[in-house]
Amino acid sequence: MNVDERMAIVLRNAEELVTEDELRSLLTEKEEPTAYIGFEPSGLVHLGWVLVAQKIRDLTDAGFRVTIFWADWHAYINDKLGGNLENIRTCARYMEDCFIALGVPADKIEFKYASQLVSEVEYWETVIKIAKVTSLSRVKRAMTIMGRSEDEAEVDSSKMFYPILQAADIFCMGQDLAYAGLDQRRAHMLARVAADKLGWKKPIALHTPLLPGLKGGNRMDPAESKMSKSDPNSSINIHDDRDSIAQKMKKAFCPPEKDAELENPVLMLCRHVIFPRNGTLFIDRPEKYGGPVSYNSYEELTEAYFGGALSPVDLKSGVVDGLAKTLEPVAEYFAAHPENREALIEVLKGIGKLR
Repeated sequence: MNVDERMAIVLRNAEELVTEDELRSLLTEKEEPTAYIGFEPSGLVHLGWVLVAQKIRDLTDAGFRVTIFWADWHAYINDKLGGNLENIRTCARYMEDCFIALGVPADKIEFKYASQLVSEVEYWETVIKIAKVTSLSRVKRAMTIMGRSEDEAEVDSSKMFYPILQAADIFCMGQDLAYAGLDQRRAHMLARVAADKLGWKKPIALHTPLLPGLKGGNRMDPAESKMSKSDPNSSINIHDDRDSIAQKMKKAFCPPEKDAELENPVLMLCRHVIFPRNGTLFIDRPEKYGGPVSYNSYEELTEAYFGGALSPVDLKSGVVDGLAKTLEPVAEYFAAHPENREALIEVLKGIGKLR
């Protein structure tokens, strides 16, 4: 596979790459470069992870060795799962299962915990060096990577460490490329600016889109409208069965016309989940409405939908079937390996997050 082919795989369905020239140089110089994505272990996994798992598979197909980083201390700072580190690590073990169930190649990835880094004095030297060249105002702007506003930084001083720690993770693991959803962009830019000032190698930054919640939202503010487990009616859990998906899909925002400002979450599920995973969208439509139909690309689907050849009801029906098919391997995996999910459910019940 040549460099152009590898670049095309990395860029597939990506929202932003900083920068293309740096990626080309990296792939020219290194046969097996490194990449990482970090997660706060914080609860049950929603459908946005299908998009992320696909991009991790893309990176491994392009020759990257990928680290999936469990930010346990970061989650502690961010008050996740009752601020209990053992709860957080229980969740990380469950999330490892989720990635394997979603088809991430276990032989081409490594799972690593923040706890493995913070015990080293070199890590804290890196933190201090980054902090010395980073303004307080930049740190506060980056607070949004935690799902918090800049003003909330004043509530708990530990949260001011968070963006600096995220940047330090990249350098201490020696990562060539930092991957995340677009909501983590400010942390990656903070790391790149710090690298310039310190004379370190800048990490390439790769961002994929944020899957919108089923209620829809403003295209100009995807972080605000992204799918989140905190709103169960607007998100689809990867453990949801077909009936649950169908019930949620009935209420999903799905306007039949294009809107420059509002995102259509049902179409976005097709674009970022169903087509990349299944290659096609099949709609088992009644004969009186035109009969069964298949679409082999997102462009073909939107042309039919916005042209009036496909109704919102039929689109939603096809998406329900497509998501159920996508999630079949997840159900099969957890039926055979239920332990870590069951342990997390007990944690969530214990802190009042589940009944």
